[in-house]
Amino acid sequence: MSTPAPAARATDLTVALRDTPLLTGATLTLTPGRVHAITGPSGAGKTTLLRALVGALPPGARVTDGSLAVLGHDLLTLPPGELRRLRRHRLAFVGQDPGSGLNPRMRVGRLITETAADRRTTSVADLLRAVRLPVDEGIERRRTTGLSGGQQRRVALARALARRPAILLLDEPTAGLDTALRDEIAGLLRDLAERQGIAVALTSHDGDFVARCADEVLALAPARPAAGPRTAATPVATIRVGVSTDAAPVVEVRALDARVGGGRARRQVFTGLDLTVRAGTLTGITGPSGCGKTTLLRALAGLHRPEAGSITLGGEPLAPSYRRRTRDQRRRVQLVPQNPLGALNPAHTVGTTLTRPLKLHFARTADQRGARVAELLTAVGLTPAHAARYPHELSGGQRQRVSIARALAAEPDVLLCDEITSALDADTADGIMELLRDLRDGRGLAVLLVSHDLPLVSAHADTVLSLGRSDAAPLADHRPVPSPVPSPAPRPVPN
Repeated sequence: MSTPAPAARATDLTVALRDTPLLTGATLTLTPGRVHAITGPSGAGKTTLLRALVGALPPGARVTDGSLAVLGHDLLTLPPGELRRLRRHRLAFVGQDPGSGLNPRMRVGRLITETAADRRTTSVADLLRAVRLPVDEGIERRRTTGLSGGQQRRVALARALARRPAILLLDEPTAGLDTALRDEIAGLLRDLAERQGIAVALTSHDGDFVARCADEVLALAPARPAAGPRTAATPVATIRVGVSTDAAPVVEVRALDARVGGGRARRQVFTGLDLTVRAGTLTGITGPSGCGKTTLLRALAGLHRPEAGSITLGGEPLAPSYRRRTRDQRRRVQLVPQNPLGALNPAHTVGTTLTRPLKLHFARTADQRGARVAELLTAVGLTPAHAARYPHELSGGQRQRVSIARALAAEPDVLLCDEITSALDADTADGIMELLRDLRDGRGLAVLLVSHDLPLVSAHADTVLSLGRSDAAPLADHRPVPSPVPSPAPRPVPN
């Protein structure tokens, strides 16, 4: 059987943003009917390569060397009108933060059919089933604000499939998904490639997922020297605080009920939830996609009003809405969201973003603020030079680290982390978790971490809350976690 002609080919492709290299000498050939995975550390240029293939590089970025052919077109010389038609009819791209690209005013059904190749023959129900979303819960009538991050990601995938593309490009398609869904998405992508002859290219830090679905793997090296997760020149812990189970709770949640969605699509995500969080501890929150993990964090941050129950901070009641909380209460509870692109102001540089909480909460001089910004960036594995960059000039992993640094700038007592390591490679994720460990030990920071990464939770959490249970128990009481998936061995903590 003859080999099909390539759908796309990048040859020795180099992309730079002003004087900063984003991608260096990448060569990739996409073949119809095959799944191609792009791996490498955060900042290596994985997202940049996907965006080059769809002709949508970040503003200011340009191809400085190499060639790029897509479906018989030279993408580097294609007129803008023809490029728009090619993207509209033949290409589909699902970014790392798909929720930020979904109109929050539109319902799921309309979002999926909006760009469909043929609206008359497009079955929303079939597409929802294909991406493993339930069709008997009225999800097509819900707006995306009532969906979890994992559900938003699958809606974006269904929307892309509705276009019947020749090339499907996916940036971290399993970030924020549990293991069972990850494996189902791997099977779905293989099935799409083989049955429909689609050329699929995806980026991923998940080695197991890549092994399950990819026919070919391109491993990118860093486009520039990467900063380590932390440096000894930036200590984040100065005093050791002994963490005792007898210590006074920082946060107490009692009999919390929460619902999401509106109208007929409104549904209960958890009820009667009790939780106690103590200084210096990390509480892992696990459970399948859509079970209310993100909703719980948003309720604690005052961004989602619970139906019933109470939340206290340091023994004082917290108002359900952050608008009714004091400035100091808002400072003490900080949220790092799952999708940082939608949470970072695109008009502000990283330095401006990190300076704002310093101005708001602390009396410091301009020089002191500048020094603190440099410390925060170094602590999360970036360099002080990133202060001059805008969000669109960063990789997904770099944006996530900026989001963490912004939360830490307020010097909170409670840090709410929603899948903060899902867009990071394993070494960087371990570096971030070690940074949080230092902050917990040195400053008594209490961390609540939503994650589907069971090895990471096992290695770092003091307590695990598995939604669906009525309370949190010590980590030892949760091993093995009642699940059809065997509990993985803890990941070794790096020295």
